[in-house]
Amino acid sequence: MLSWASAVVWPLMSILPILLSTEELPTHYSNVFPEEWYKVDNMVRETVFEDGTIGTEHMNNNPKPLGLILGILAVFIGHVFLVPIFYLYRQGYLSTDGKTKPQSIQSSGARDYHFGEGLQTHLSQPEGFVLLGLYLTVTWMLNLMPQSYYSFEGTIQWGRVFLCLAAQDGLQYAMHRLEHRVSPEFYKLSHKPHHRFTNPRLFDAFNGSVPDTVLMILLPLFATANLVRDCNVWTYMAFGSMYANWLVLIHSEYVFPWDGVFRSLGLGTPADHHVHHKLFKYNYGHLFLWFDQIGGTYRDPQNYAPKIFNVGV
Repeated sequence: MLSWASAVVWPLMSILPILLSTEELPTHYSNVFPEEWYKVDNMVRETVFEDGTIGTEHMNNNPKPLGLILGILAVFIGHVFLVPIFYLYRQGYLSTDGKTKPQSIQSSGARDYHFGEGLQTHLSQPEGFVLLGLYLTVTWMLNLMPQSYYSFEGTIQWGRVFLCLAAQDGLQYAMHRLEHRVSPEFYKLSHKPHHRFTNPRLFDAFNGSVPDTVLMILLPLFATANLVRDCNVWTYMAFGSMYANWLVLIHSEYVFPWDGVFRSLGLGTPADHHVHHKLFKYNYGHLFLWFDQIGGTYRDPQNYAPKIFNVGV
């Protein structure tokens, strides 16, 4: 049961927006930052709505960088917790006897690598956090996000976080299938570099190509923001941190104690994603199994046990 201690990573992913947006806590943003750092400077302009009526619309005249900085920091802090927790779990320190390593997903065993090398490779990929940071900076500072995203008022809207995660994964599922099917040349340019990892490790999550990140992550992110348009900054922050850290977790080479519960709820697990890396044409979804189940592309890893995957993963 000690292995379940690793599940603390899930609430810790959103710890920064929780601390800053909870009014009862001394860490509430209004107690930490000067008002001029977060107050939105609204500009009112006349606009024509879809029904033909004319009215006024409030526009953010000058986006403040605080929301952007905190959003990037939220993902970073999520990783600050995820990495050491995964290290302890991987080394077997969270097992009952403190030395038994967790079960590998693939029957051939987990890849052997030095943890420091894996972490360095993970953080240094230009198509990973560098490109994501550039996207966040451009869309935020150029005022390309829906206006509510710049608001510090309220707290995390968990229902909207769920909608963002579902919309993002649905769009990512569609783009993922498209990358596989458009043409062999297109696939080689975009997604094939990520598929060289047929037995992925946690640190392979963002190791691919720039076109792959743009098509499968950045475009869906922008579309999701324009589909779920009434989030505040804390909701956007919690969504971004959960999304980025969950993408990393599903590339784990080991089974997590919560995987059985997740799969019963239709939530993505590392074993489900390993099916895609090993067999290529199934399990295109990342965070949820629903889109593969609807599209007829879902395959349970147990269908390929024990030949490819370990029993019970």
